[in-house]
Amino acid sequence: MLSQPFTLKFTTRQRPVRHTPDFLALTRGTALLIDVRPADLIKPDDALKFAAAQRAARAAGWHYAVVAGWRPQPWAALEALSARRRAMSDPLGLLPELLELTEEQPRRLGELVAATSWPTLSRAYLLHLLWARRLTLDLALPLGDESWIYLPRRG
Repeated sequence: MLSQPFTLKFTTRQRPVRHTPDFLALTRGTALLIDVRPADLIKPDDALKFAAAQRAARAAGWHYAVVAGWRPQPWAALEALSARRRAMSDPLGLLPELLELTEEQPRRLGELVAATSWPTLSRAYLLHLLWARRLTLDLALPLGDESWIYLPRRG
């Protein structure tokens, strides 16, 4: 991931313009050029710059995206997880139990907590582990019993 990887310089009929895209994500076989701007702050001049960045990305064989906001479920999940951000003790030994269960395979949140010896307490502790990044989740769905819980990739 490269931050502000280069500056595009181009000329419109009216004037010269400069634009520095926000990120270039390099992956195996492709790249993604990214501009980040909240939707309510995108002005006509920005749209022109984004179009130029998209054209430059396409010419290089890359993909291009403008990130203009979050879907609602990540915000709701972040709010729920932040409620468990403070340090927590683990007198019942839930940490090894939750880690072992997710190490076997990713699990749905409801299934995961039901498989522990203390389901109700495990749910609260699981939210703390998500906040602390000991476990991770798929935010494609709203945070709930159907959310997929994983061990984070290390390395």
